[in-house]
Amino acid sequence: MKKILILIAFVIGLQFTYAQVPDDNQPKKEQLEAVYTAYITQKLELTTEEAQAFWPIHNEFEKEVRGVDHQLPELEKEQRILDIKKRFEPRFNKVLHNPKRVERFYKLHGEFRRKLIDRIKNRPNQNRLRQPIRRV
Repeated sequence: MKKILILIAFVIGLQFTYAQVPDDNQPKKEQLEAVYTAYITQKLELTTEEAQAFWPIHNEFEKEVRGVDHQLPELEKEQRILDIKKRFEPRFNKVLHNPKRVERFYKLHGEFRRKLIDRIKNRPNQNRLRQPIRRV
């Protein structure tokens, strides 16, 4: 548990070194990133040394994935993301020392995103604009 807390603090410290445009959701974004970091660190059972090498590579990976144009047709968008994964696989493998762990990371990455989307979809409508009820 102590290792995980140290890793979270380390990753959050790394993220502060990158210049970011401030926005209103920054605290929520940082909190979500910390949860994601803890989730991946725990599920992959990263050692301190592995985490120190893994997260900078991950941040580059994530930046490229987010850079994919979401206006592209779905198959082309998925192909570009797949190409990014293939390009980063050797770098992740060098850190994780096992292709199965790299594959597990890619699965966990998608799993976390799906769980987050499901949670957002299923939460109460507290922050959503309500549609007016039309009576005919």
